[in-house]
Amino acid sequence: MRTTKKQNMRTRLMISALILSLVSITVLSSCKKDNSANGKARLQVYLSDDPGDYEAVYIDVKDVQINVTNDTSGGWQSLQNVHAGVYDLLKLVNDDDTLLSDSNIPSGRIHQMRLVLGTENYVKTQGTTQLIKLETPSAQQSGLKLNIQQDVLDGILYTIALDFDVSKSIVRTGNSKYILKPTIRTILNAAGGSIKGVVMPKTFQSAVYAVQGVDTVASTFTDSEGGYLLRGLAAGTYGVFYKPSDVTYKDSLRTNINVLLNTITKIDTTFLHQ
Repeated sequence: MRTTKKQNMRTRLMISALILSLVSITVLSSCKKDNSANGKARLQVYLSDDPGDYEAVYIDVKDVQINVTNDTSGGWQSLQNVHAGVYDLLKLVNDDDTLLSDSNIPSGRIHQMRLVLGTENYVKTQGTTQLIKLETPSAQQSGLKLNIQQDVLDGILYTIALDFDVSKSIVRTGNSKYILKPTIRTILNAAGGSIKGVVMPKTFQSAVYAVQGVDTVASTFTDSEGGYLLRGLAAGTYGVFYKPSDVTYKDSLRTNINVLLNTITKIDTTFLHQ
């Protein structure tokens, strides 16, 4: 029997997704993800640097908080999964940035962000090995407030880069002390569009893959209601491949799913068959 190009492409898609799913399929029964939007956006916070004339600049990150209210004194909430630690800013150049947090946040408007620093902040000048303590003004000890004032939409993945300008952020005083007065530029961008849908039956989990050609671009699992949300997709046309954990059901493929930037593409329910 002769096979067509379309059949060959479909076969390659199936094989590609199957290989990727072999690793993940073993955790399907215990893995639960927040795949529905439910009034939430997703925010990834990155720390990057504009260079300065130093050997190293270490800052002690304790927390990252946002304010989605008009209450500038209260209304603060810490982001989930903040990677607290001491970072050398001068290693975060040439797009080699650091993920500080990857969190679900309320959709709506981000008014402010606050970067909370600890006490282990140091600078090392050129040609020396000594670490010099960076003093932090008392007004900044509660956290450096950054004005954002941008809207985030339900179900969309956003990234925000905290671009730390080292040359402006470190001030040398007349008595050879160094003071940390952070100057940070914030850049908030939608990281792409999303695909949202439901898989039935919902009595078991299914792996869901966004594919282009033979490449898998993103993946997730269905939730207890069969819902899924694939985020952070560049604008373009995708296939959506479904791999049920119940091996008595067949794999399925949806094609020609168009994704736009900053938009959720909703597709009708996918029914798996035995």
